[in-house]
Amino acid sequence: MSSEKKNGKSSIPSEYEPVDSSRRNLLKGASMVGVAALGSSAENIIAQDGGASSRRDFAAREALEVLTSGEAETLDAICNCLIPSDEYGPGAFEARAVHYIDKSLASHNKSMREKYMVSLESIDRYAKKTKGKAYHLLMNDLQVSVLSDVENNKVPGCSPSGKDFFNMVRNHTIDGTFCDPYYGGNQNFVGWDMINYPGIRLGASEADVAAGAKLEPNHQSAYDHDTYTKMTSNQLLGQLGRDDDA
Repeated sequence: MSSEKKNGKSSIPSEYEPVDSSRRNLLKGASMVGVAALGSSAENIIAQDGGASSRRDFAAREALEVLTSGEAETLDAICNCLIPSDEYGPGAFEARAVHYIDKSLASHNKSMREKYMVSLESIDRYAKKTKGKAYHLLMNDLQVSVLSDVENNKVPGCSPSGKDFFNMVRNHTIDGTFCDPYYGGNQNFVGWDMINYPGIRLGASEADVAAGAKLEPNHQSAYDHDTYTKMTSNQLLGQLGRDDDA
């Protein structure tokens, strides 16, 4: 997996890097080859006795807005392969990345709903045909193998193509893991903690600036601040006014 470097060194200051560099590289790269090369983290995941769903019941965690329970199970397993939880900390599952994606498909990503429906069904069908089980029931190494086939356009039926769908899901998984919790992901701020992001602040003291990356996280959504809340309310009121005039 490629890593962004300048003059042989990472372009990200070391104090801002996540604890586990393999996670940082996985997020930067677009290839599933990196998942298989994660070292001890991947070995621990692959050594599990069952698929991701053996310890997950998505439907019991939260109500779905757009995805079916079957689609959510498949997508949950995919997200877990992309940003896995391991000995270094939580991943996409704990961050509820799938919950974010589900909510987004009902709002700003609604145009992508059909692509998810068609592609998740195709991936599940391919897993059953080539591996003998539904995707979410496979062991993690087999899930990674199927996802690699998706990226390499070996899974028929993905929309608009396997590689395009893979990149879309990867981007949405990152969004769901590191977004403001207001949007449904980054539960308990696990994503922000993973990258040592201290949280949104409307002002910073000299002591805050001096602390830099060592600043204690405040674990607050932007929408926990009155300034953001009032701004959003004013925008909604403005929109309602324009609708009434129309």
